[in-house]
Formats: sequence, C-alpha cells, structure tokens
Amino acid sequence: MGARALPAALLLGVVTGCAEQEPKAPAAGAKSTATGKSEAGAPAGTVAKGGSIGGTGSACVLPVAFDLASGWSPEAVRIDAEFGALKHGPVTLVCEIDAKPAGNIGYLRVWTGGAGSTDPRAALEAFVAEESKSKKDVAYTKTTVGGFAAAEVTYLNTDEFLDAPKKERALAFAAPRGLVVLHLGGMDSEEHEQMLPAYELAKKSVHGV
Repeated sequence: MGARALPAALLLGVVTGCAEQEPKAPAAGAKSTATGKSEAGAPAGTVAKGGSIGGTGSACVLPVAFDLASGWSPEAVRIDAEFGALKHGPVTLVCEIDAKPAGNIGYLRVWTGGAGSTDPRAALEAFVAEESKSKKDVAYTKTTVGGFAAAEVTYLNTDEFLDAPKKERALAFAAPRGLVVLHLGGMDSEEHEQMLPAYELAKKSVHGV
C-alpha cells in the first residue's frame, strides 16, 4: 500500500475525527471485532494478530515495530508538498492504521519525532494539548513499553463540534531510533472501547527494530 499525501481537508479530519467514514461490511463468514470478541476463537477482550508494522519493507517504517489486529489496514502518511506535515508538539503524523476493514470506525495513528533524551510525559502533554483543544478527566500514567520508558494518557475529548464527549488515549515512549506516540480515538466512545483490544495488542508487542 503506497503512501499518500495530506490535503487540507484530511488535516482537519485527522484532528476532529470528521474524516472517519462508515466501515466496510465484513467478508462472508468472518467475525467482526466490533463486539470486543476476536477472530480465531480468542476470548473476549482480546483480538487476533493480523501481522506487524514498523520494520523495513512494511507499510509504515517506524522507530519500533508492533503487532496489528486482524483486519486493521496500515497506510503511510507522507508530507504534502503544499500543506506540509501535521505536527503535534514534538511529533509528526506518519502512519494511520484503519479499523474499518475490521468493522469499526476509527484509527490507531502513529506519530514520531527525532531520537534523543525526550521525556515521554512532556512529549505526551505537548501532543495532547494540540490533539484535543477541549478536554476533561485527563489522567496520565507512568509505565514502560517494550523496555522503553513511557507515559500514557486517557481523557474525554469535549470539542464543541462533537455530538458528545468521546474517550481517547495516547501512549508516548522514547525508543533509541526516535520518539513514538500511539493515539487511539474513534468516532465515539463506544467505537473507542471496541477498538481497545487492538490498541493493547500494539502496546504489549512493541519492540525495537
């Protein structure tokens, strides 16, 4: 899957969630992950692995690699010649992993920054400040991911353009090859909850490349 440019309309949609569309119908006989149940008979709250992303030759070349949920479709985001890159704090949007083929409306988005001694908590705070201008119930947690120092945040996006506040979360960690932020939104809080197993799969499988 080739990289794509970011026109102005998409830049707006990335921030507000307006670019998210109706999901594709699952193939005949396939189980949707929309209920929180995985394919291949895995227990509720988990999801089947459908490949990995991040390494050389993958759809998105990243500072780290991690597993993808079955059906989720990654696509690299390249810098648009006219509008440039979409940046939040110290990171730039480089990859979108679409949940629609798996039956949900939303994305796991990957943002990256330069290598160095960036503090994950400070980077995450700067990211969230730009990702959601209006929010509440913001909660930060110190953690580790793939052996890297990390910070995670959950919050309610209360943007005035939303029909209702919606749950979002993000994870930041500093790998040797660069800073990484994983952000999970969704069309609404219900979609967000249904996509959490895919986010957790990515989080627990992070490793260096």
